[in-house]
Amino acid sequence: MTDNQQPQEQPYYPPRPPYDPAEPISTEPGTTVWPSGGHTPAGGYSPPPPPQQPAFASPAPAPGPHRRAKRGVGLLAAVAIAAAAVGGGTATLVERWTSDGAASATGSVSGTNVSASSKGTVAGVAQAVSPSIVEISASSTSGKSTGSGVIITGDGEIVTNNHVISGASSIKVQTSDGKSYDAKVVGTDPDKDLALIKLEGASGLKTATLGDSSKVRVGDEVVAIGSPEGLTGTVTSGIVSALDRDVTVAKEDGQGQGQDQGQDQGQGQQWDPRQGWPFEFGGQQFNGDTGSSKTTYKAIQTDASLNPGNSGGALINMNGEIIGINSAMYSPSSSGGSTAGSVGLGFAIPVDTLKADLDSLRSGGAA
Repeated sequence: MTDNQQPQEQPYYPPRPPYDPAEPISTEPGTTVWPSGGHTPAGGYSPPPPPQQPAFASPAPAPGPHRRAKRGVGLLAAVAIAAAAVGGGTATLVERWTSDGAASATGSVSGTNVSASSKGTVAGVAQAVSPSIVEISASSTSGKSTGSGVIITGDGEIVTNNHVISGASSIKVQTSDGKSYDAKVVGTDPDKDLALIKLEGASGLKTATLGDSSKVRVGDEVVAIGSPEGLTGTVTSGIVSALDRDVTVAKEDGQGQGQDQGQDQGQGQQWDPRQGWPFEFGGQQFNGDTGSSKTTYKAIQTDASLNPGNSGGALINMNGEIIGINSAMYSPSSSGGSTAGSVGLGFAIPVDTLKADLDSLRSGGAA
């Protein structure tokens, strides 16, 4: 080589690292994971691995992907716990709402057996109260009369009209389930046309609830239950037509009326119970002569159909509470002397009058 001759230029090669990198492991497109735990985009430069740890050094922390996996599991667990907590709270709320809703839906109207779903319906009132209404048959040497009564105690105390049982030598009572009982008179109050009888050997009877007649208003819907013409458990309905009507009725039963009439028309005449209840109103007599022994009281007027046999039965409000004891009806007379059916003029003794008189009736009543 001469002095003018230039040395031949060699291509440049970058220095190689003092070690050979391990082969990469491809996982998903675009990512290359090296055994050292690092990761770079595919085709990019990867830095050399960190220096080797001494043999006695503690193991390196878990690789990044595993740390992320643990955090993911922890997050899922936290979400599951939160969902369980919310779900439990929702279940509790739904259970409480369902419980409250069921109680209100099946709950009963206060003081009655009329369910909330049937409150205000004639069918609901009839179903609840009919078992507390009885048919009364009073017999004497002069004949037999039929009326109704209201059970007020489970052992068989029954309220009825005085004119239903006055003068009777024997009293039979039939309940709504068809059972028959003998009954004795406990007390009477002819001035209020009320009487209290007691069944013999009765127990567990379904009792009626006595309401508050001071709260009754004209136009209120009412139901009447009794045994007109011996048809036990007959239900009719209507409204309260008027309040505080002065109604005059006979103190004695039909037999007594027959005796009173017999003084003028001959002895032995018997009262026909089909003629209805003799009573006076507005200075006129209806359904027969009331006789010389009579009394006057304030009555609830109703257009609920009443017929002979309803006497002593119940006038009921739409909550199933007794507001009156049916006691008289107007029925126009036919040419043959008998009476037609109800024309919507019936009268009932207010239940407040009965409640005020109960203690007296239980003690034997007025003389």
